[in-house]
Amino acid sequence: MPRMTARSRHEGHRASTPLELFFDLCFVVAVAQGGARLVHSLAEGHVGAGLAGYAVVFFAIWWAWMNFTWFASAYDTDDALYRVVTLVQITGVLILAAGVPRAFDGDFALSVIGYIVMRLALTSQWLRAAMSCDDRAERTMCLRYAAGLVVCQVGWVVLLFVPDAARSWLFPLLAIAELSVPVIAERAHSTTWHAHHIAERYGLFTLIVLGETVSAATIAVQEALDEHDELGDLLPLAAGGLLIVFAAWWIYFAAPIHDHLTSNRQAFVWGYGHYVVLAAAAAIGAGMEVAIEQTVGKAHISANAAASAVTVPAALFLMTVWLLHSRHFKRGAAQQVLLPVAALAILACTFAGHLAVPLAGAVAAATVAIGWTLNRLRPETPVTPAAP
Repeated sequence: MPRMTARSRHEGHRASTPLELFFDLCFVVAVAQGGARLVHSLAEGHVGAGLAGYAVVFFAIWWAWMNFTWFASAYDTDDALYRVVTLVQITGVLILAAGVPRAFDGDFALSVIGYIVMRLALTSQWLRAAMSCDDRAERTMCLRYAAGLVVCQVGWVVLLFVPDAARSWLFPLLAIAELSVPVIAERAHSTTWHAHHIAERYGLFTLIVLGETVSAATIAVQEALDEHDELGDLLPLAAGGLLIVFAAWWIYFAAPIHDHLTSNRQAFVWGYGHYVVLAAAAAIGAGMEVAIEQTVGKAHISANAAASAVTVPAALFLMTVWLLHSRHFKRGAAQQVLLPVAALAILACTFAGHLAVPLAGAVAAATVAIGWTLNRLRPETPVTPAAP
């Protein structure tokens, strides 16, 4: 068996591979399934159940992507065995995606089967890395990862057999256990994840999610026009949603973040925080579908409730990106408060009813314009990498 040695954290020109991009694109199916079920729940007025189901399903999607991404950043050998095992993981992703609608209704069996397929493949990768290690601390880390994956997966299988009432407290415990595995595994030794590569991987996945948002909203507009011919009402709504997505892209990629990722602690906070960024980005598209359905009379909720399906995730996206990205680069009070104030302004648009989404789009566009102007007047502070 070929050796799987760790890659250098300071490797030059470290970029995402075609296999990684293929892996990401397969997650589009799962994200689309989760968004579709969220639309159905919100349009029917089942807000609590819809949000809870979406949070659970998106955690499963995001965590599966996270597990592979950070491992690949450190140990991607790109040999035949690595490629085959990664393709097995992709198969598990597709099984997970097929199980998303059932998971919304409380049936996690198919999703857990998808996770078993992914976990068997990823565990074998960690064991292969452990067998290739010359350093004892690194080998221990790899074995801890493998053991953590197995223990957590056993927990998810047990979840299938407990009463429904017990799942409400067992799921959070298992989620915490999952989040704890990297923290525990890397106590004595850190994986050699590559900051530039990781930042690019997260950026590409964010792009894919935003693209799915545009696609979902476009299809919703098309279907509404085919059935109702409400062009005059839908154009402002579509324009507002498009401005929100354009602003989300601009703000997320306004400054490179890789130089800020100089330690495991920063990387963990930044990486875990992207659960909110990605879930909010996908929810904007679902919210647009809800707003469109409400406009043409298909959704059984008020105009303000439909508007909140767009404004709340949009505001959450801006606030989380500010916390994870933007605040590290801003100089002066005006630059620092711009995104939090914009998030509050977008939330306030909720109460404008059918005008909420166009107004929120205008606020988002104005935020980008003001931020660009402030940056020209007072350039943002470049991040100084920590000494090695």
